Amino acid sequence: MSTPLLIVIVGPTAVGKTALSIKLAKQYNTEIVSADSRQFYKEMEIGTAKPTADELRQAPHYFINTLSIHDEYNVGTYEKQALKCLDDIFKKKDTAILVGGSGLFVNAVCNGLDTLPEANNSVREYYEKRLKEKGIEALQAELKERDPDYYEIVDKKNPRRLIRALEVCAVAGIPYSQLRNKKTVKRNFTIVKIGISLDKEELVKRIEKRIDDMLAAGWLEECKSLLPYRNLNALKTVGYTELFDFIDGKNNWEDTVQQIKTNTWHYAKRQLTWFKKDKEVKWFSPDNEKQILDYIATFAR
Repeated sequence: MSTPLLIVIVGPTAVGKTALSIKLAKQYNTEIVSADSRQFYKEMEIGTAKPTADELRQAPHYFINTLSIHDEYNVGTYEKQALKCLDDIFKKKDTAILVGGSGLFVNAVCNGLDTLPEANNSVREYYEKRLKEKGIEALQAELKERDPDYYEIVDKKNPRRLIRALEVCAVAGIPYSQLRNKKTVKRNFTIVKIGISLDKEELVKRIEKRIDDMLAAGWLEECKSLLPYRNLNALKTVGYTELFDFIDGKNNWEDTVQQIKTNTWHYAKRQLTWFKKDKEVKWFSPDNEKQILDYIATFAR
């Protein structure tokens, strides 16, 4: 193989990416780089569905529990660190694996970050004030009007993403989506992208079982311990926000659990929308291991 091979595994939450990545890591005797932006945070142990201790022992993992929720971190820093990590792996191995459902982070590694306007403090302060006074719904409505294409794929519950997109729209004078993915950076490794998907009924079942399992494992207690830090960006995440509201007495338990399941399904649909737009992704069922290996082999020759 003339150049190293990066196997990228993407897909919606709960579809089985972790299990597949570990099988492939064993198959290729290699290591795994996480591109799940919430699994970086060590305090968010239960509600982010991190690999278990046993799974972490089965293959070396990077970017799991590497940050505190109090750390300032962004996708630009991740790109630099992930590329350095891959460079180190490729010094020892011909193949590495990148796995995760955070499309922006996967895209940063595969294609590089886009050239966007620098942060504009006055514009950002305007939108932060608007968020505080009018709520996140006001930002969602404005972004839907200014940039409907990006609105379809953005994490609508993440105010920082909404504010950044609106800031770029205001500063550049054109939709944020038009500035994204302008030019792909050529990496010094070959990339094969594997998408994992299931039919809706099966994926919903998996999502609901995962949430039930996380709640049984003490997710609510984890949220109680994190309550003083609920305004940190890392904790503005599906599941955590609903449980914080339950702790506040805003909803009963049954409604809270159903909200988490419904919102997680909506998040999974947004992930699929993002990854389905990437025509380089080849889609498989998670149990089609032979087909996946055969497809990867066409890149590894």
